[in-house]
Amino acid sequence: MGYDVDIKRIGAMTLFDLKGTQKAILNWCGPHLPGFPDTPNSAATRDEAMFLHIGKDHWLLLADLSQEGALYAHLKPTEAPPDISVVCVSDTQCFFAITGADVDQILSIASPLDIHATIFPENGATYSEAFGLKALILRKPEGYWLAVEQSFGDMLEDYLSRATA
Repeated sequence: MGYDVDIKRIGAMTLFDLKGTQKAILNWCGPHLPGFPDTPNSAATRDEAMFLHIGKDHWLLLADLSQEGALYAHLKPTEAPPDISVVCVSDTQCFFAITGADVDQILSIASPLDIHATIFPENGATYSEAFGLKALILRKPEGYWLAVEQSFGDMLEDYLSRATA
């Protein structure tokens, strides 16, 4: 049985890992963030950039790879105050977009995450697993994005391909 899905390897994205209280992050990075998500395990989006709340005092800033230099200059990771951590981790993750009519079925095969819209809404963002690999999972209007460590990119692509066959 085949599934009506499209899997696209996006590759690398600009990704900053930020740790610290919302107030401390806002004081240091404020105008360069898309805004803070309303709830944990969700994302706020502005101008193609996403700010994810993925844990207590743990945030990810995600943007197109072309924005990395400008964001690095604005966020100044090496000058961050001691009450926060700002680390560019763009080279660590490989992203995939999964879209199509059967996208929920494929994500249910890949991950134990409860993807019901009342639990994991359209702006949902969390770490879970995909085929046993630690994965960042984002719900997008057209489907999902999954990110795994760069070294597992080929493996996840293979697993997704086999799951859709």
